[in-house]
Amino acid sequence: MKLNFSGSHSQSHTIAGLFLLLLPLLLPNLFGPLGRASPSMFSEWNAPKPRHMALLRGALQRQTSVQQQSRLWSPLANQGWKPCAETTKVPLPEKSRGYIQVFLDGGLNQQKMGICDAVAVAKILNATLVIPHLEVNPVWQDSSSFTEIFDVDHFIDVLRDEVSIVKDLPSEYSWSTREYYGTGIRATRIKTAPVHATANWYLENVLPVLESNGIAAIAPFSHRLTFENLPANLQRLRCKVNFQALAFVPHIRALGDTLVNRLRSSPSKNQAAQTKYLLLGRDQIGKQNAGKFVVLHLRFDKDMAAHSACDFGGGKAEKLALAKYRQVLWQGRVLNSQFTDEELRNQGRCPLTPEEIGLLLAALGFDNNTRLYLASHKVYGGEARISTLRKLFPLMEDKKSLASVEERAKVEGKASLLAAVDYYVSMQSNIFISASPGNMHNALVGHRAYMNLKTIRPNMALLGQLFLNKSMEWSEFQRAVLDGHKNRQGQIRLRKEKQSIYTYPAPDCMCQA
Repeated sequence: MKLNFSGSHSQSHTIAGLFLLLLPLLLPNLFGPLGRASPSMFSEWNAPKPRHMALLRGALQRQTSVQQQSRLWSPLANQGWKPCAETTKVPLPEKSRGYIQVFLDGGLNQQKMGICDAVAVAKILNATLVIPHLEVNPVWQDSSSFTEIFDVDHFIDVLRDEVSIVKDLPSEYSWSTREYYGTGIRATRIKTAPVHATANWYLENVLPVLESNGIAAIAPFSHRLTFENLPANLQRLRCKVNFQALAFVPHIRALGDTLVNRLRSSPSKNQAAQTKYLLLGRDQIGKQNAGKFVVLHLRFDKDMAAHSACDFGGGKAEKLALAKYRQVLWQGRVLNSQFTDEELRNQGRCPLTPEEIGLLLAALGFDNNTRLYLASHKVYGGEARISTLRKLFPLMEDKKSLASVEERAKVEGKASLLAAVDYYVSMQSNIFISASPGNMHNALVGHRAYMNLKTIRPNMALLGQLFLNKSMEWSEFQRAVLDGHKNRQGQIRLRKEKQSIYTYPAPDCMCQA
């Protein structure tokens, strides 16, 4: 089919795209090297002033009662469900049908899902799984391998009665490498696996390759196994991999434990001096919340900001910079760019800024004595963008503030290892909240539901509408937030058709107690 671009609407989009691409050439002084915006114009570092000043003033003067704090920090009551990932033991076949290799792209949590699916596919085929190959992350340029992130011996040991797993291929298959499949069409490579393929698809398309060659390499493999119409044993096996077998390597767990211990200890005198209430008549709340902390997963990077097509208060300069970035990366193929900022916010499609997530936390009842751990990689706008959040929560910490350069040496500069540390700390927290949906959010929502841990899911549509109302006072905002989040604090939600068991583990991987 030939596409017709002769209409005026298409021409205007084309001209706009060309204009954005040519801007660095037409106005070179506005851009730094390689077309980067200079600090004075289009800068991601010149963070806008707070957008919700009336709410911010109310939040900074907030006070919470002992009863409110008690409700907020109390753990979830028993909901009648318990983890149930143990499978009915079926003896492993005496002879494996061959070796399965998978090559996994994406970030840490997407790769974790791929690993779980790979174990299940090996089970379906009665094959031996080779420890999965993790591709270099194209966004963060992280080349960390499976054995650098996960405890491989623990992984094999937990699954030893379920699936045959080897660290490396035997010498007769040493030719089957990532480089081998990247240089030509190979009979042993399966590259046509559909998204959410059925068990029968693997039996019909991969098993013959295994039986003919003794090995099959599947790439791409992300999201290549269905969540529907699979035996209960297979679903539970996937959860067993996710929640039991995939443990991080000891040095990640050790650093995570160090961070958790420091978060649970009393803040330093310098930190205490930054809060209004600490040691000033707040003893009862302070004692009640001693040793407790909340993790905020803040995903607000430049890619997300640009792809959302939302307005974040940086004026024309920021809008133009993000539009240029969007055009270069996605050639204008961004669905959200068809809508106005108001329409996107009413639909809950704009990521929360650090300022907005801070106002949400304050409205939920977190006071300025809260020990808040910030799990994030790189925030668009840097420290200037986070400053309002820090005003609301002066005891906010992250990896750098809690651990020395020496303690962080093994993970520094490696996005997957840094994400693993954040994941580990998040699973130890009293409360977890994520500023926007994504793989990290989904993974932790599922894992914490499995363990019955309190997890607050922001009501994005409600918040979008509230933040559009510039005349709203703090008391009204707080009431609306509290009402809108009563049933979004970790209550079990049963998985619906096509939803992921990694985000919704009940009822597939949980039993009613």
